[in-house]
Amino acid sequence: MTLSISRQNIYLLVLSVVLLVFVLLFAFFALIPEGKNYRMERLEMKKYEANEAQYHQWHDEVLEELQTLQSHNKHIIAAYDNIFDAERFVKMNSMYFESLQLQKITTKEDKEGFSVYEVNATSKIDSPSSFYAFLEGINKSDWIINVNFPIRFEREGSVIRSTFTLNIYTNLHEK
Repeated sequence: MTLSISRQNIYLLVLSVVLLVFVLLFAFFALIPEGKNYRMERLEMKKYEANEAQYHQWHDEVLEELQTLQSHNKHIIAAYDNIFDAERFVKMNSMYFESLQLQKITTKEDKEGFSVYEVNATSKIDSPSSFYAFLEGINKSDWIINVNFPIRFEREGSVIRSTFTLNIYTNLHEK
């Protein structure tokens, strides 16, 4: 009994064995080690995704808070962009005083992007309550104004003369 295997079948069998050996070698030396690296990199990527989600949530919270603050403080934000006009200030606040005079003292040193004007104000009022109404009106004015102490009150007949210093803050970028 002789086995008769054709030459083509032997070539096919040898080629199949060579390919099988190549596939096994490729799997053991290339795919399996890279699979371990893939798992490690996948775990690391999940950590980055978790951090990214946390930062995205924090970004959304901060953005929401920023938008809330901007909507609540529109008037104050707009006040920083307004340039101080002394005549308009006197006209707006003349209802609180019998007379109001402003005298620019100096332009103080610029602080953190803002120009600071120092103004000496002298006024005549009939009662301290009108001066307090003036202070409340400053909070709603078109400028950021700081009233410096001391505020001097002197009696002149039936009126009270008040002398005080104002710091007016203006955004430097708008100039």
